Amino acid sequence: MISGTNAFTLAFAVAGSVFFLAGALGLLRFPDTLSRLHALSKADNLGLGLIVIGLLPQMASIGDGLKLLCVWLLAQLSAATASQLIAGIVCRRKPRP
Repeated sequence: MISGTNAFTLAFAVAGSVFFLAGALGLLRFPDTLSRLHALSKADNLGLGLIVIGLLPQMASIGDGLKLLCVWLLAQLSAATASQLIAGIVCRRKPRP
């Protein structure tokens, strides 16, 4: 029999994995760089967030949970920064219609 915390973790980990898979499919499906970047950054941030939320009940202490949340926050900040830089380069190189 699976416990409540394990079921919660499993449900959120599976949901997060589905969003990661959707982001990967969007990366393959969309035609241009900006739409690929948009799909991938949104799906990855949500997928990682769901996995982190699912793992929180499994942490041994509050400090471990805070570390996990800090990793999620840093991943969001770095993804936003990288997306902004890539989009800026693409917009400067691509002629406007």
